[in-house]
Amino acid sequence: MCRPGTRWARGSAKGGDSLAGVSVIETQGLTKRYGASRGIEDVTLSVEAGEVFGFLGPNGAGKTTTIRTLLDLLHPSGGSARIFGLDSRRDSVAIRARLGNLPGDFGFGPATSGREMVALLARLRGVDGLGRAEQLASRFRADLDRPLGELSRGNRQKIGLISAAFHEPELLILDEPTGGLDPLMQEEFLALVAEERERGRTVFLSSHELDEVQRVCDRVAIVRGGRLIATERIDDLLGRARRRVSVELAEPADLSAELRALPGVDDVTADGRRLSLTVAGDVDPLLKALAAHHVTDLEVSRPSLEEVFLGYYRGDGEGR
Repeated sequence: MCRPGTRWARGSAKGGDSLAGVSVIETQGLTKRYGASRGIEDVTLSVEAGEVFGFLGPNGAGKTTTIRTLLDLLHPSGGSARIFGLDSRRDSVAIRARLGNLPGDFGFGPATSGREMVALLARLRGVDGLGRAEQLASRFRADLDRPLGELSRGNRQKIGLISAAFHEPELLILDEPTGGLDPLMQEEFLALVAEERERGRTVFLSSHELDEVQRVCDRVAIVRGGRLIATERIDDLLGRARRRVSVELAEPADLSAELRALPGVDDVTADGRRLSLTVAGDVDPLLKALAAHHVTDLEVSRPSLEEVFLGYYRGDGEGR
């Protein structure tokens, strides 16, 4: 997919009318039930102006249901949602005029061209012309004039991205936005999201693609079984997770019992001069214990967001 290890720089919001610290999306106990079937339960979150907020979970976790309930496409069974400070049900028309939405699968007729689709959305939003649709089409190498039914999944997704962003909305709500895109277009999408942040726009990004979330999001909410189980800044989430440590000593030494007694140290294994373990939190006690020995090699590796995510889904809670 994307180049491993690359992260887009995070910066303060610039431009636009949004101010950091202002909630663009706010939910309190938002709940949607489908009879006995699982929907979402007691979802409480806040998305600040100018941030890229990742909504993270596997397929079926409740991400799309949350978005549809936010946008009043589904009526909640309980709780409330506000966007731009407006009630998501009572003020849904005013809200939709100010945002761009890419649903998981948009439903325009197969004979409709991308240009016709964008023109219709422009009229509904009171936008003159096609905004920046042509510019985005060039950027994403999208054909606005072919019928949607003749396009591959990836090329349809490009049209969906254009339809969400052509009118330069204050808020972008994107549900699995890179589905079907090739790696080059995934890079273009991530660059676009970073640019939107720099312009002070807010992006709510629902995804199960952990690499893209780690690269562009400021904060993430992790959803499991329709419930939020964590809402964290990316850096804090990764910083608290367990790191893997590999140690090579000049001479064999059995340090297993000593290291297991240290705070945060776990999973210690020893094989002659080599040790491996995991550590959470402050590594200073570990380093002081190792300093009493001749260490010839030391490697510390942080977990990826994927490993943290899987830790939460195993129920470890601290991202182990």
